[in-house]
Amino acid sequence: MSAAPHAIVSGASSGIGAAIAQRLLRDGWAVTGISRSPPGPGITHVRLDLVESEPSEIRDALAAIPATALVHAAGLLRVGALGTLDPEIGATMWRLHVEAACQLADAVVPRMAAGGRVVLIGSRTAAGSPEKSQYAATKAAMVGLARSWAMELAPRGITVNVVAPGATDTPMLKDPAREGVAPKPPPIGRFIQPAEIAAVSAFLLSRDAGAITGQQIVVCGGASL
Repeated sequence: MSAAPHAIVSGASSGIGAAIAQRLLRDGWAVTGISRSPPGPGITHVRLDLVESEPSEIRDALAAIPATALVHAAGLLRVGALGTLDPEIGATMWRLHVEAACQLADAVVPRMAAGGRVVLIGSRTAAGSPEKSQYAATKAAMVGLARSWAMELAPRGITVNVVAPGATDTPMLKDPAREGVAPKPPPIGRFIQPAEIAAVSAFLLSRDAGAITGQQIVVCGGASL
């Protein structure tokens, strides 16, 4: 009997990351969750602060995990209009969304066999949004990473894709730090549910998605129309 596939999921203790981790557990995956606080039951916890950790700490923490998939779902949203931009906040989002993605992939992907999968959780905001320029820039950079890695890894049978949610019903949506930039429900009349993002991510991690790579799948409830 073959071993269960094993996914490493960042941000696994809350929001979209937690939903993905739980979905994969239900689908028969072994899951290692990277987060500062413990994730849900059944998930092996690796405690890392992806903003503060050194690249060597990330590499050492993941060195013994035989991952067949990597999902980078850890995220942070801070807003600011021109004239009020905070360089430290911008640097923190870049570190979490872009540099951490690079360090996670650099530590995990070289050991993946054919059939490996990488999914980055981006954002519809990557196309641009007022008062979210710093955040949008980091999420747009994730698309560049994914497309570049997809080209590099296609000969090895490893796919890389971005799932880009619209406004999703997570704690980030209610974060007081986004005061003044209130989220708007998309045309379907409700916010996206984390389980819906998890379902798309689970498909991209499956064997059935082996011909999909280098793509950004936008799940926005019609907000991009």
